[in-house]
Amino acid sequence: MTLIKSISGIRGTIGGAIGDALTPLDIVKFASAYCTWLKAKYPGRKCKVVVGRDARLSGTMVRNTVCGALLSCGVDVVDAGYASTPTTEMAVILEKADGGIILTASHNPKHWNALKLLNEKGEFLTAEDGAKMLDYAAKEEFEFVDVDSLGKICEKDFTISHIEAVLNDSLVDAEAIRNARFKVVLDAINSVGGPTMPILLEKLGVECIKLNCEPTGDFAHNPEPLPANLTDLSRTVVENHADLGISVDPDVDRLAFICEDGTPFGEEYTLVSVASYVLEKNPGPTVSNLSSTRALRDVTENAGQKYFPAAVGEVNVTTKMHEVGAVIGGEGNGGVIYPALHHGRDAYMGVALFLSNLAHKKLKMTELRDSYPQYYISKNRIEVSDPALVDRILKNVAEAFADFRPLTIDGVKVDFEEEHSWAQLRKSNTEPIIRLYCEAPTKQQADYLASRIIALVNKVTEN
Repeated sequence: MTLIKSISGIRGTIGGAIGDALTPLDIVKFASAYCTWLKAKYPGRKCKVVVGRDARLSGTMVRNTVCGALLSCGVDVVDAGYASTPTTEMAVILEKADGGIILTASHNPKHWNALKLLNEKGEFLTAEDGAKMLDYAAKEEFEFVDVDSLGKICEKDFTISHIEAVLNDSLVDAEAIRNARFKVVLDAINSVGGPTMPILLEKLGVECIKLNCEPTGDFAHNPEPLPANLTDLSRTVVENHADLGISVDPDVDRLAFICEDGTPFGEEYTLVSVASYVLEKNPGPTVSNLSSTRALRDVTENAGQKYFPAAVGEVNVTTKMHEVGAVIGGEGNGGVIYPALHHGRDAYMGVALFLSNLAHKKLKMTELRDSYPQYYISKNRIEVSDPALVDRILKNVAEAFADFRPLTIDGVKVDFEEEHSWAQLRKSNTEPIIRLYCEAPTKQQADYLASRIIALVNKVTEN
């Protein structure tokens, strides 16, 4: 697998040849380039960076390598230890640090790891800043300091501070949650959510049955919180007569729920449910990426508010949220961004707001799910042997549906308002494929729409 470099950091597998894996040399190179970017941004300042990591097996090695590189560049390090992505983002704010590095490959399997880079706001780098950092790395523009100027390191745990900030938010109704006496099953995939999420649940008076909560880094199943990977969680919910199941990914920024009958609540509907609650209490604009369900737009407009789309990618969503003053936003992959706390996907905040909503509604999970607009998303891959053909395909699709005024900020997205459906095509950054997502009120309608688009694409490739 080729090393993946992007404006948000570097990602790859552990073990393998240079260029084909995330090696210690790569780690030093990119951590040092990040220091060069910081020093250019804050000339003459002794910079401070927070480093947090999930529990994956390579974490200690990557942490030691990153911290060593930062210290050698004269940057002070606050080592947050085991810390989720949202906790590390919050730590940057709490420490008034100049930046942060999260060591996690998120939902990727255990043999992956990554460096995710943050600015002084605890947010991912903008496209402009990320491009500068990548340029420093490519040119190997690093400055290693003398022994008297080395950075200093200290250790600090931010988990409790983060959880207390969640509990103190005005929309988190801890009393209602306690009175509801929820019983939940938590699947934390043997990563950092295992020891940390139960702290939040305990403080909310929730009975928590733990599943895969030892932070060994030896993931019990594929860590992406999709229904196919959560069969043990579904079974445990039913066996224990729990009110719901909670699944988080290894760095606790994505969140999925299981209903009381063992069926998925729907990863797309995590954000929809939380947004419906926030809009009741604090009306305002909402934002999600173009690949997320239309249900958020429906819920937003039913509340008399405006919905705004953004390109796929957390930094694109948060940028749009800043721009429009959104009160809630995120992604259909279970990523909830609640800006009153911070501009980052946060499963702790998502759980607290979701349980507040469930407690207020006094509904079963299945009943709550059925109360929202119902849609089905058909997800497809279209293999494209010639990368040069991809742009022509997207251009032809946009022209074919010109009457529908397609959005082209991220591939091509066509809204079919009368059918309450949409289709989006976007090229992959890592594979020679086009991703095709189609959503409609029923599976049959979504699949039929996908077949129409695929037929159009085939016609272009044949010519």
